[in-house]
Amino acid sequence: MSIAQRFVASEGDLHPSAPETHIDGTDSAALAAFHCDSVNLPWVIFRAAFRANHTEQLPQRARAVLAALARTVDAAQPYAAIFARRELLTGRAMQSMRTFYRSLDDLERAGFIDRRAQSRYVEAGLFGRAYIHLTERAAALLGLANELPPSSVIPAPTPLSAALPANSDQASTTLTTAFGHPSATLADGAIYKVLQKRQPGQVPTDLQRLRALGFIDFLIFKLMREAREKGKRLSDVVEATWQHLKAAQAPINYLRALLRSPVDFSQQLRQQMAERAEEQNRHDRAAHAETVAAQSAGQTFVDTAGLFQYVVADDGQSMTVYSLAEGIARQAAGWKQNFADARDRAQIRSATHADLEAFARADRTRSTASSHLHGAGEHATDKPKVTAQVRDHIAGLRSILRPHAFGLR
Repeated sequence: MSIAQRFVASEGDLHPSAPETHIDGTDSAALAAFHCDSVNLPWVIFRAAFRANHTEQLPQRARAVLAALARTVDAAQPYAAIFARRELLTGRAMQSMRTFYRSLDDLERAGFIDRRAQSRYVEAGLFGRAYIHLTERAAALLGLANELPPSSVIPAPTPLSAALPANSDQASTTLTTAFGHPSATLADGAIYKVLQKRQPGQVPTDLQRLRALGFIDFLIFKLMREAREKGKRLSDVVEATWQHLKAAQAPINYLRALLRSPVDFSQQLRQQMAERAEEQNRHDRAAHAETVAAQSAGQTFVDTAGLFQYVVADDGQSMTVYSLAEGIARQAAGWKQNFADARDRAQIRSATHADLEAFARADRTRSTASSHLHGAGEHATDKPKVTAQVRDHIAGLRSILRPHAFGLR
């Protein structure tokens, strides 16, 4: 029975006597706004998370992180690495980052997790993650393993104030020794990937001379990357412009300007290499010609047709050429290179006894023919004898011509 007067005090509008069960459209929209995680956990994972939340020997923050780890670990491989970022674990444990790191320290001291050292990607030169692993004690306690190890008695957490000595210096030393990992206020590389500055490898041999110009290894590798982005090779640029580069006042700026230029240094380098190869080839041919001339000193050679005879002097510095048709001896000029090439191509050979006899016979034939021609010429050009009458006639002619020579009649 209601004591208050409804129609007088108007309490009926504030506190209706009968509950209203009608839900309008606004209430339905509010109820539809609520949602939850629709993931269905396996029974093993659900039991592990339940046991983690009810481990009374651990602090509440450590229980929440252990339950998050139990939800993340693979039930088929409980000792494998837990692939989870710290944002996911802190979200599931509903903790801040500092509390999360403190919870990890609690679990590690209790022997439930193992934070191993970071692995390294050698090819990229970076440090990877250091994943978290559950220990045998944790796997057995959470029901992920068959049985609990004998030495799995969970020690009760010792208060930090009771464990520290009275002396402040000794207390700070004990704190430093107890916490091997970074403080909770710092980023922990054991759970998240930490990028380290890449250490330089071995500088290529043809680029090590840049160190003498003030280039460090980091800068050399950076310039190699810039050259690759410009479609060039740093080795080609340095090789093509080394003489100018080592004489520059600011070689670093000069080299970067060369990398920005549209010049094809590879083509220039190929041309320089071709010129050097040609020069080396000429040098090698000249040395080979000198060797062949020295080896052929004092020897006689003929061509394959037997028309010319080559006689090399005893010192190997001159050569006389005889022609079978002419029989005239001529001194060859600049003969060493051509002589060596002809010997390499087998166009000339060492003279045999028959070759020497042929040239000697030809010389004798020419000598006999020359003597006959000389005798015939002497008989054809004989002068008549001068008599006294002829001399008197010549003297008379001279006396007549002499006054005209001096302009007299």
